[in-house]
This record gives sequence, structure tokens and C-alpha cells, in this order.
Amino acid sequence: MSDTDIELLARYTRHHAEDAFAEIVRRHLDLVHSAALRQIRSPQLAEEVAQSTFINLARHAHQLAPDTILAAWLYQVARRESIDVVRREARRQLREQIATEMNALNATTADWTHIEPLLDEAMHALDDTDRAAVLLRYFENKSLSEVGRTLGTSDDAAQKRVSRAVERLREFFARRGVTVGVSGLVVAISANAVQAAPVGLAVTISTSAVLSGMAIKTTTIGLTKTLAMTAIQKTLISATIAVAVGTGIYEARRAAQFQSQAQALQQQQNSLVEQTRQLRQERDDVAGKLAAAQLGAGNVTGNTTELLKLRAQVTRLQGNARELAQLKAATAATGNDPAIEATLKSWAARATQLKERLGQMPDKRIPELQLLTDKDWFDAIKNVKQLETDTDVRQALNNLRNSAKQAFGDITRDALKKYAEANNGMLPEDWSQLKPYFETPVGGAMFQRYSLLQTGKLADVPQNEYLFAEKAPPVDDEYDSLYEFGMNGTKSSSVSDPGDIVWNGLLQFAKTHNGNLPTDAAQLAPYLKRPLEQAKVQEFLVQIPSGVTTMEQLKAAGPK
Repeated sequence: MSDTDIELLARYTRHHAEDAFAEIVRRHLDLVHSAALRQIRSPQLAEEVAQSTFINLARHAHQLAPDTILAAWLYQVARRESIDVVRREARRQLREQIATEMNALNATTADWTHIEPLLDEAMHALDDTDRAAVLLRYFENKSLSEVGRTLGTSDDAAQKRVSRAVERLREFFARRGVTVGVSGLVVAISANAVQAAPVGLAVTISTSAVLSGMAIKTTTIGLTKTLAMTAIQKTLISATIAVAVGTGIYEARRAAQFQSQAQALQQQQNSLVEQTRQLRQERDDVAGKLAAAQLGAGNVTGNTTELLKLRAQVTRLQGNARELAQLKAATAATGNDPAIEATLKSWAARATQLKERLGQMPDKRIPELQLLTDKDWFDAIKNVKQLETDTDVRQALNNLRNSAKQAFGDITRDALKKYAEANNGMLPEDWSQLKPYFETPVGGAMFQRYSLLQTGKLADVPQNEYLFAEKAPPVDDEYDSLYEFGMNGTKSSSVSDPGDIVWNGLLQFAKTHNGNLPTDAAQLAPYLKRPLEQAKVQEFLVQIPSGVTTMEQLKAAGPK
């Protein structure tokens, strides 16, 4: 079938063509399932996310713009769905087992085991067009001519955009201690980023999504309950619905195939029953702790802010306890291997050392650090071989600050979403209006470091525009990054990277010159956070497309 994705969607929305939707699922299922699996680390839940993503597409297909790049849209939805699943299941699961960590330490720095845990975070840090270019070129293995046609540019422009996006990915990994060349990064992503989804999943998803999109009313069971069920239950119920509505979606030969898989799926069901029992027990424990806290507070009833604070404390304690239990379980699974035990002790010692050094360097501290967990501290030092020099410490603290800023971005997005839902879709005009909507208590010191960039309705904000951004000066002139956050994306720029320095200088120049851009390097010099040679600055300025004279035009032309 040679129809484009948008043509297939149009045929589906106009004529309810199930074969058109099935073709879309076939084309993009591997990408969606792989993205979900990297986030969740659970095959069963990854299938749930994949199904939910395509159901989301079926419901909103008629709302997509004609120029939508479907692979990029599905990738973003899958990421959001994965994040929601992780939070719902247990706040955040431990991403890597201790044995995997040991293998990563002994592998080469270009190894996929180093790249994989950070890949989706790195992709999320790209701007929308750069992300789409990488997805098309290396995730879906499109030719440069196909990438150019999809993005509406020439082959040469597509090549430049892809090369620039890969370089930004390389810089992202480098800032987190993973040294990999451009060619090695491309090979690793092309070979490993998209893996084949389980056989038969495409049929199940196509059926459920089409039924949801057509709003079929049944008395058997609701779609929401279907999503929560195990794989075998979904299969059997989908078959029942197909027979009931007489559409012939499942043919007799499909039923025979599903029956042959019943024994294996039954084993998965037993495992999920045990997981459900554990989750219910954790839920009851949290509810009991929160009730006790409320009773002990006496006059807390009615004080929303205090209740949110207590709830956040209980959630944080539960998350820390779970992470500790997972760490202990992983350690026990290794059979008390002396090498692993030594590595854990080394990490603990370095984390303690880093906390002590931070106490001696208060100028490198930011208030967002209070949002970090013990695991975040471990993550900050895992890729640091030693903490003997000030440079080692500054690099590790930069990793910490990046994690803290991203944590602030996540809880702020949630607060913005809740505020908009409670205020007819409107955005707040200042932080004081938004503060009551944070589940985790956030002090005024954090708000002072960021600016709200948009007003009006949340739905009216273009996807490539950011909602809030860091305005405070960097605490380290060499090892620090500035962050901007949108509802579906994050952009970070290094204070030491020449390209990022020039871009931030352009933003500041445009703000004070009615949106206009400078015409030469000398005009931009006063707005650069760090001094650069004029010749180096001019190298970036000449890359601005001909005829583009304002920041608005530059943003419309594509990401930096």
C-alpha cells in the first residue's frame, strides 16, 4: 500500500476504513512499542501503552493537521502514555538492574548499553523538527530524499538538519558522561532503537482502536476496563465483541491461533495477579499513613496546601522505600557478587562525598535540588570515575542540577495541566496562581528562577513554543545548562557550547530590539553569556536563512 499516513488517516476518518488504520498500525507499531518498552521496562505494560497510543490516534485522527508527521506524533504520545503508566504503577521504576550496570561499566563507551537508558531523554530534549528528522532517518530508516519530502525541504537541507540533530544528541550524551562519536551513535541507534513488537499485537491493537474510534456501544465491557486487563483477557473479550457485532474482525483461523497461545498467556496472567496484589497493598499502606498524618495534624482539615505537603511527604517516603527494596532485591539476585558489592559501596561513598563537597560549594547549589531522590544522587556519580578534582565535582553537580531542573519541569507541567482544567483552559498569569496546584511543595525560591512565557488558553499555544523557562544566571560558567519547557518537549542549552551561547544571545538581542536579529557579530557581542571570537560568532550568523530578519521568522524556519 503506497498511500501516505495522512491519506490513510483521511480514509479511516471519512469511511471508517479498518484496513487503512491497520496499515498505519503495521507501519508504526515497532517504533511505538520500542519507545514504550524503553520507558517502562515491562513487556506487558509496553503492550498496554502501544494499544493506548493507537486508541488515542483513532479518537483524535480527525483533529490532526494535514502536515502532521505521524511518526513524531505517535512517538510523543507514546512517551506521555509511558510516563503516566510509570507514575501510576509505582512513581518510577528502577531503570537498570545492578548486573546491567556492571556490564555497562565494563563495556566500551560507544556501547548501546550506555546509550539506551538516556536515548529517549536525549530525543525529548531536541526541538520538534530535529526530533522528527532523527526519527525518520534512523528509527524508521528513511532515505534523505524521503526525510526531505516529509519535512518539506530539499535533500541537502534534510542532510544538514539530520547531521545537526545527531550532533546535538552526541553533545547531550557527552554532558552526561557518555562519550560516543557521531558515527558510533548513528550505528547504535539504527541497529537497536526499534525492535520488533510481539507477534499478533498489531491485530489486537487495530481491532481495539477501531472499535474505540467508531464509538461502538456494547453491554459486554467498557474499553477502559479492557485496557486494564491481562493480555489473555483482552484477546478473549476482543474475540467476543467481534462475534457480537458481526463485523468479522476476527476470523476463525485467528481464533485457532489465539487458542494455541493460551497456556503461555495464562502464566503471564498469574504474574500480573501477584503484581496487582502488591500494588493494592502499597496503596493501602499509603492511605493509612496519610490518614494518620491528617488525624495527627488536628486542624489541618481544610488547609489544602498543608494536605498537599503531607501527601507529598508520604509519596516521597514510599518512593524511597520502593527504590531501596528494588536495590536490595537486585543485589540479592546477583548472589552477593564481590565485584558488584564493591561497586555499590563505591557509589555510596562517592554520593556521600559529593554531598559533602556541595556543602562546601554553596554557590553551586540551586533550590530545585530538594526535589531529588537518593537514586538521582547515584545517577549523578555512576558515570564519574572519581571525584578527586574540582572539575570532577563540577561535572557531577551539573548532572545533579540537570536532573533537578527536569524534575521541576515535570511537576510544573502537571500543575499547569491541572490549573488549565480548573480554569476553563486558561494559563496562569503568575506563579502565585499556579502554586496551589503543585502536589509537591515548591518554595518561592524556585519560582524566582523561572519565567512563565505564555498567557491565554493552553490549547492556543503552538506546539513549538515553550511555556516556562529558566531565567536565573548559571551557577557555574562552564558546567551548567539553561532549560526551557513546553507541555510536550524540553530544550536545554549548555552555557559553554558556542552554538548554544550564540542562540541564547540571539534570543536576548531580539527581546531588546523589537524581535529583530543582528546583522553582524559585533552587534551580538554584548548579549553573549561568554566571550567568543567574532569569527566564530559569524560562522553561526551566516547559517541564518536569507531573508530572515526577525526571531519569529527564524523560529518558523526551523530549530537552531
